Amino acid sequence: MKNPILFLKSSILIFTCCFGLLITGFAQTKGILPLTGMKYFNEGLSAKSLNVKIDGAQILSNRIPLNKEIEISLQQTNGFAADNNKTVFAGAEVIVLSPKGEVLSREPNVLAENQATGFTAKDLNNLNIKFTVLAAMMKTNLNAVVKIRLYDLKGKSQMRLEMPVTFTRYGERLQVSKTVKAIKSTDAVNGMINGLQAKNMQVMVDTSIKVAPKMAYTSMNISRIEGSSIAGIFEGKENFWVYDSDLNEVKISDILLKQVKGAMENEMVDYTLKIPYRLKTKPAKLYTVRFRWESSDKTQVIDIVVVI
Repeated sequence: MKNPILFLKSSILIFTCCFGLLITGFAQTKGILPLTGMKYFNEGLSAKSLNVKIDGAQILSNRIPLNKEIEISLQQTNGFAADNNKTVFAGAEVIVLSPKGEVLSREPNVLAENQATGFTAKDLNNLNIKFTVLAAMMKTNLNAVVKIRLYDLKGKSQMRLEMPVTFTRYGERLQVSKTVKAIKSTDAVNGMINGLQAKNMQVMVDTSIKVAPKMAYTSMNISRIEGSSIAGIFEGKENFWVYDSDLNEVKISDILLKQVKGAMENEMVDYTLKIPYRLKTKPAKLYTVRFRWESSDKTQVIDIVVVI
């Protein structure tokens, strides 16, 4: 997680870069989701999409309330072994760990009420896993890790989910929305946006930056953003994370660079980011880069995950 610096020598800065497109498809057996930073590991089971919700609204960050039901919604889950009636039998284990890795709670199967009857193919179009983190179990812990294992009761296939969470303060406004949209881009990119509109996004690898010449950068260009302004983008908060091929976080000491430009009269903004993610001399292995911007009032969010 790094603080950005301004990457502007004038009102308009033209990048003279050599780009090499090294992006792979987003349909991975493991990866990281935008907004919550949840990790997923498909080990025989998979889903077309996955959302984390409170009261039917999608969560925009990993801050969740205590004593409130959280819903993991999986669309078009597949990989289960079906019986002759095309019924599948699913279980879901939920474990809450302290920051030190202590098990604070464990529910072996939150889908136990369907253990005997199973699920139909229609049920798997929208399968919901629900859990609540109780204040009593957390004691003085301000954060935790929620681990969920969706598994086949009749086979060995499973899907593992892992979400680091921090807990909201009493009276804190939740970051939730029913209007989250995907940003148009390639299959290699999973970008979500809320409270804004963006025409499209391009992602490339840039090895020509002179600020830190030893680093390779992920270049993200989000074009024609509507709903904010140049000042609004600069006033927002930016973070980025880098993960290796096993989804272990890689600590990056260099800072991200950015360019924001647009026409003041119509408040349409182009937003270009340069995110350092590896040394140029490092072997060409897969990395996952996540970038997040949120407005000062936390209602507008851009959260992008790219595998390069």
